[in-house]
Amino acid sequence: MKDGFIKVAACTPEIQVADVDFNVDKIIGQLDKCREENIKVAVFPELCITGYTCQDLFFQNALLDKAMEGVVKIAKTTADSDMLVAVGVPVRANGKLYNCAAVIQDGEVRAFVPKTHLPNYNEFYEARHFAPYRGECAAIDLREYGQLEFIPPMEQTVFICEEIPELVVGFELCEDLWVADPVSNYLAKAGATLICNLSASDEVIGKDSYRRQLVSNQSARLVAGYIYCSAGDGESTQDMVFSGHNIIAENGSILAESKLFENGITISEIDFKKLAFERRKISTYPASAEWDYSSKDSGFLDKDNISRERFSLEMGETALTRKFAKTPFIPSNQAERNERCHLILQMQSHGLMKRIAHTHSKTVVIGISGGLDSTLALLVCVMAMDLLKRPHTDIVAVTMPCFGTTKRTRSNAEILCEALGVTFREVDISKAVLQHFEDIGHDFNDHSVVFENGQARERTKVLMNIANQVNGMVVGTGDLSELALGWATYNGDHMSMYGVNASIPKTLVRHIVQYYGDTCTSDTLRDVLYDILDTPVSPELLPTDESGTAMTQKTEDLVGPYELHDFFLYYGIRWGFEPSKVKRLAKYAFEGDYSDEVIDKWIKTFYRRFFSQQFKRSCLPDGAKIGSVTLSPRGDWRMPSDAVAKLWLEDIDK
Repeated sequence: MKDGFIKVAACTPEIQVADVDFNVDKIIGQLDKCREENIKVAVFPELCITGYTCQDLFFQNALLDKAMEGVVKIAKTTADSDMLVAVGVPVRANGKLYNCAAVIQDGEVRAFVPKTHLPNYNEFYEARHFAPYRGECAAIDLREYGQLEFIPPMEQTVFICEEIPELVVGFELCEDLWVADPVSNYLAKAGATLICNLSASDEVIGKDSYRRQLVSNQSARLVAGYIYCSAGDGESTQDMVFSGHNIIAENGSILAESKLFENGITISEIDFKKLAFERRKISTYPASAEWDYSSKDSGFLDKDNISRERFSLEMGETALTRKFAKTPFIPSNQAERNERCHLILQMQSHGLMKRIAHTHSKTVVIGISGGLDSTLALLVCVMAMDLLKRPHTDIVAVTMPCFGTTKRTRSNAEILCEALGVTFREVDISKAVLQHFEDIGHDFNDHSVVFENGQARERTKVLMNIANQVNGMVVGTGDLSELALGWATYNGDHMSMYGVNASIPKTLVRHIVQYYGDTCTSDTLRDVLYDILDTPVSPELLPTDESGTAMTQKTEDLVGPYELHDFFLYYGIRWGFEPSKVKRLAKYAFEGDYSDEVIDKWIKTFYRRFFSQQFKRSCLPDGAKIGSVTLSPRGDWRMPSDAVAKLWLEDIDK
C-alpha cells in the first residue's frame, strides 16, 4: 500500500445454481488465491452464494438458511486475513427478502448492503422475489449460523480504512449503476473513493462495449476506483447467458478487464492518493464531511442514512502489475495516436488563426532552425494561413546561422521552407554576435553561457525587428518540456508574441511531425520532415568542427533524456505524486532501459531545474492549452518563482 496503491480483485467463480456448498467452496478457493496475491479488496458477483438465476427457489427457506450458513463459513476463512471481501447473498429482513452484498473482514460478516434498484423489465424479474432498499435498516442475527461475536446491520454503508484515509469503500449492486441516478453518486458524496459493484449482467450483442463505457464513465465522473464483478459460467442458461465480464477502472481508465466467458480473477492496483489529489484539485467536487448519524429520518439515500464503518489493513508495499506508459502523453494505439496528432494540429492552428486575425498581422515571423520544434511551429503557421485563406508567403521564415549551425540543419531549413512555399530569409548573425562579444569584452574562446545566450538573444532581436519591418508577429517555437526544465534563454527563444508549442511535450512533438510527414502529399516535404526527425535535438550554440557537419552539442546529453523528463512532468506535476513515488514508477516503467543511477540523476535534475526556472514561466507569452498539462501562469500553473526545492529533493532520497 506504499504510495497509495491498493491491490484489488474482481472474482468470478464457477457456480452451480442453488448448490450453496459447491459455490462456497469455489468462492473460498478464489479467496485463497487472492491471499496469495496480497489482494486487499476482493469482490464477487451478485447472489453468487446461491446463483443469481434461482428464480422462485429464492422463496425457499432451505436455500435462504443454507446461504446464511455459507456466508458465515466464508467469513470464518478470512480470520487470518485483513482482506475486505464482498459476496452476493439473499437476506431476509423486515419481513422481506433483499438482494445484498455481504461485506466480510477478519472472520466476520461486517454488514449487508442491500440493492436499491431492482430491474423488472425485459429478461429481469427481480421485483418478484426481492424488495428494493428504501433506507430501512435491520440487524441480521447470524448466531444460529455460527457468527457469535457481531450482529451485522443491513443498511447502506461505506467503509473507511484506518491506515489509508483516502481509501473509502462503497457498494452498489448491478442495476444500481445502470439507472439515471446511480447509488454510487451518493456513495461518492459520502466520501467513497472505491465503488464495488456486485453484478449479474447477462450477455447480449453489444452489451460488453456499453458496460465497459458505463464503468469507465462512472469512475471518471466520480473520480473514483471502480470494481465491476459479474456472474459467469454456471448460472442457468435457461433464458440468458452470463459472460463473467469483470472490469477494474480508475478515473476513466480501464486498468484490467477479463475476457468474456472465462471465469477467474481479474487483478490490478488502484492509486487512491492519485484520486484524492484530483478530488482536492477539482473545486466543484463535494466535500465528504463527518456527519452525525444519530438520526436517520432525513430521507432515502441521503448523506444522513449512509453509515460509516472503520476497517483496518496491514501496511506494506504493493507489488505493481498495472502498466505505466513510458510516454504518458502519447497514445500507444497507432490509430488513436494519429487522431490525437490531427486534433492537436487543429487546436494549434485555430489558436494561431484567432491571434493573427485579432492583431490584423500582415505576416507571421518564425525562426526556423531545421529542428523539430521550429518545424512543428512552421507547420502550424501554414495551417493557420490556410484557415485564413491567405498565401503561405505571408509567413516569413528566418534562418539565422551562427557558430554551431551544421550544414544538415541549415539545408533542411531551406528545403522545408521551399516545400511549404513560405517566404524564406537568411540572416547570418555571426558578425553581430562577434561585435557584441567585443562590446562587452567576452573572449570568443570562452564557450560559457554568455557565448551561447548571446546567440539566442541575437536571434530573438532579429525576429522581433523583422516582424516590425513586415507588420508581423513573432511565433514562438519552445515546447512544454523546455518550459518545465527552463531550457530556454531568458528573453531569447523564451520570448515571442504567441507560443504555439507551449503546451506540447517534447516526446509528443516528434509524433506530430511524424504524422504530418506520413499524411502529406509532397514527396519533398515528406523526405525533409523524415530527415529532421532523424536529426539529434540540439540548440547548436557551440562551434561545429571544421567541416561544419559534426554536431558538437546534443541537448539530451546535457539536460537528460526527454522521455524521462516528460514522465517526471506528467506524474510529478500533473498528478502531484511525491518525487519518491515518481522515481519508483520510473524505475518500474523504464526497467531495462535506464539504470537506477541514471533515473536518480535526472529526476534530481528535473526537480532542481523545475523550481529554479519558474521565473521564466512567470512571464510566458500567450499560447493555447492543448493537453492536461500546461505551465501557463495565467492557466493551470501558479507557482512562486522563489519556492525552495529542498523538500522535493530530500524525498527523492527517501
